[in-house]
Amino acid sequence: MNSNDPNYSPLRDVAQSPEATARYLADVQRVLLDIGKNLETLALETRVHLRGTNVEGDRWYHARLRAMPVEKALGNVLRNLNNLTEGLEKSAYKRRAHDESVVNTAKDRKEKEIERQRKKNAPTLQAAPPPPQQGAQNQNSGYGGPTSIYDLGKKDSA
Repeated sequence: MNSNDPNYSPLRDVAQSPEATARYLADVQRVLLDIGKNLETLALETRVHLRGTNVEGDRWYHARLRAMPVEKALGNVLRNLNNLTEGLEKSAYKRRAHDESVVNTAKDRKEKEIERQRKKNAPTLQAAPPPPQQGAQNQNSGYGGPTSIYDLGKKDSA
C-alpha cells in the first residue's frame, strides 16, 4: 500500500496477521506496564505525603481519612491498567485462535462432507439370517433356557 492513499491505515497490515497483532499488542502492553510501575511509585509517594500532612487540631486519623479518596482513585487506575494489560494478552491469544479456527474450518467441512457421502452411499442392510429349523433348538435364542436361577445347574447366573 501507499502512504499517499487516503484509505491507507498502518494498523490494517497489523490486523491482517496474527503474529503482527501479537507483536503490536505486546509492545503496547510493555509501555502500559512501564506506566504502571510509575503509577505504583506515584501512589506510594502520594500516600506517604498525604498521610503525613496534618492540620492543627487534627486527630491521628484525620489525615488518613482525607487521603483515602485520592488513594482509592489511584488504586482504581492501577486496577484498570492491570485489567487492560490482561485484556491485551487475551485478545492476542483470541486473534491467533481465530486464524487457527479459520484454517481448521475448511478441513472440518471436508471431513463432514466425506462422512455425509459415506452415510449417503452406505451399503444396504443385509437380510436377516434364515430362521432355525423346526426340529433344532437354538441355545442363544433366549427362549427355552432355564427360567429361574435355581434351574441353571452348573451355569453362572450372570
